[in-house]
Amino acid sequence: MEKEILDILKEMQSDMKLMQGDIKSVQSDMKSMQDDVKSIKMAQEEHTQILRALEHKTDVISAAQENLKHEVFEIKGEVKSMRKDMSSVEIITANNWADIAKLKAIK
Repeated sequence: MEKEILDILKEMQSDMKLMQGDIKSVQSDMKSMQDDVKSIKMAQEEHTQILRALEHKTDVISAAQENLKHEVFEIKGEVKSMRKDMSSVEIITANNWADIAKLKAIK
């Protein structure tokens, strides 16, 4: 019976050594996973900073675009006004040429 107990104890000791090896392997894997998680967190933080910079840039571009839109409308109004003035100048010039032709005919 002592031999059986001794065999059982030896088997248990062998199993415990295997379990210790497995535990060390798991611990090593956990350390690796922790390093991976840290790396992912750093990459995520970098991406967050890039996204914030891009959002800011988008806001700046949107503001500039809105400003340009107002300037284009202002210029469009000025061009319409200039066209109207040019039409008036053309009409007045035509009337002046008609008056000049009448004056020449009277002479």
